Amino acid sequence: MAEILVLVDHADGVVRKPALELLTLARRIGEPSAVVLGAGAAAADIAAKAAEFGAAKVYVADGAEFADYLVVPKVDALTQIAKAADAAAVLVTSSGEGKEIAARVALRLGSGILTDAVDLEAGDGGPVATQSVFAASFQVKSKVSHGAPVITVKPNAVAPEAAPAAGAVENVTVAFTGNAAKVTSRTPRVASGRPELTEAAIVVSGGRGVGEASGFRVVEELADSLGAAVGASRAAVDAGWYPHSNQVGQTGKQVSPQLYVAAGISGAIQHRAGMQTSKTIVAINKDAEAPIFELVDYGVVGDLFQVLPQLTAEVKARKG
Repeated sequence: MAEILVLVDHADGVVRKPALELLTLARRIGEPSAVVLGAGAAAADIAAKAAEFGAAKVYVADGAEFADYLVVPKVDALTQIAKAADAAAVLVTSSGEGKEIAARVALRLGSGILTDAVDLEAGDGGPVATQSVFAASFQVKSKVSHGAPVITVKPNAVAPEAAPAAGAVENVTVAFTGNAAKVTSRTPRVASGRPELTEAAIVVSGGRGVGEASGFRVVEELADSLGAAVGASRAAVDAGWYPHSNQVGQTGKQVSPQLYVAAGISGAIQHRAGMQTSKTIVAINKDAEAPIFELVDYGVVGDLFQVLPQLTAEVKARKG
């Protein structure tokens, strides 16, 4: 069976959920092998988790380079492993860093890259990726015409499914090519207690309709009651009401949660491009003609400052 490499994204010694999704998808197109880079002492636990979700092999590479330099050491390692294993495909999480790694690896392998896939299937001549294009207005099926495809997959594309495998660990010594961008300092991000926006199963976003920065309070209260991440439209972040790191849209972050709640967001194409692949979409807006209502599963025409507190209270009551 063809070997499919999966770059395992991890943080603080814990495998991130999108990596488990990649392993689940990899089983559809071949035999998954996990690639664990720069995990240090946590490598054994990460390898065990990858094996739990179907990794027949786990390639482990470590070194100070993975922490000290941006992107290139991971590209070096992944390219080297892909060539040595004669991998049929390489899967990477569709994040900012993931896309840069994927593009560089594809170039070094002399193959093609497919980005922002939402599904994978086996096909004649190699894996076939389903992608959302033109601001998620259409879905297309794509495959590369030459070489082993490097594919980035959006978080929440599939529910992770355990399928225990051997998980045989193979330690790899990487020949690093040299690096230009060195990390000189780090500042820990202030923890909000909420899930990462691009990985969250539920996202509650606010837009121009919240009126001011303090208006996001009702958005945050609903998000916290649901265990959700908080997003914002471009209009809201441009107005300074919410951090740019929370922007959902074509020029912000792209999300694909199980549930997306849009409060006070008109639904401009810029925003729709970042959330239209969400499984279930709910919108609250005073304007019954708002474009957002064209793509929702459930819509409420009303004042978000009346609707959201009632919804929050109902969620809390049902959680008991």
